[in-house]
Amino acid sequence: MKQKAVDPKTRILETATRLFYTQGYDATGINQIIQEAGVARASLYTHYQSKEELCIAFLNFRHVYWFKCFREFIGAVTDPEQQLMTAFDFLISMNDKEDFRGCAFMNILSEISPADTTLYTIIQHHKQNLRDTLASILPHHTQLLKDHIYLLFESAMLESHLYRDQWPVLQAKKMLKSLL
Repeated sequence: MKQKAVDPKTRILETATRLFYTQGYDATGINQIIQEAGVARASLYTHYQSKEELCIAFLNFRHVYWFKCFREFIGAVTDPEQQLMTAFDFLISMNDKEDFRGCAFMNILSEISPADTTLYTIIQHHKQNLRDTLASILPHHTQLLKDHIYLLFESAMLESHLYRDQWPVLQAKKMLKSLL
C-alpha cells in the first residue's frame, strides 16, 4: 500500500491529481480532496487559494510528468521515423497504464468555460509543447507533414479514450507509416 506523503501540500496535490484525472474536475469537490488528503480545510487554503489554483498546480504537475515519461519512452530510439512510431507506442503504453483515461489536458478543457483563460493558456502551452516536440523529430520536413503527425497523435489519443481501445492508435501508426 502506498504511503501518504507527510507534507500536507504534497498530499493535497497528489489527491487532487488522482481525483481530477480519474473522476473529473467538476465532479471533484474541495471537501472530497480535504477528506482523502487527510488535511484541514485551512491547510488546503494555505497552499491553494482556490480550486482553480489547485487545478493549475495539477496541470503543471501533469505537464512535467507526461513529458518526462514521453521523453524516456522515445529517448532510446535514434532514427527519427522510428522515434515517431515509438511516440505512438507511448500512447498505447499510457492507455494500458492509465486505463484509457486519455489526455488530462483535454479532459479539463471539456469541463471549463472560455472565461477560464488561465487554464486555457496552460492547456494551449502543453499542446504547443507537444506539437513542437513532435515537429523537432523531423526538422527538415514540411510544416504540413509535421502538423499532420501532431493531429494524428492527438486524434489517436482522443479516440482511444472514447472507445477505450487501442485500435485508433494502431490505425494512426499505419497512417503515419504511409506518410513517412
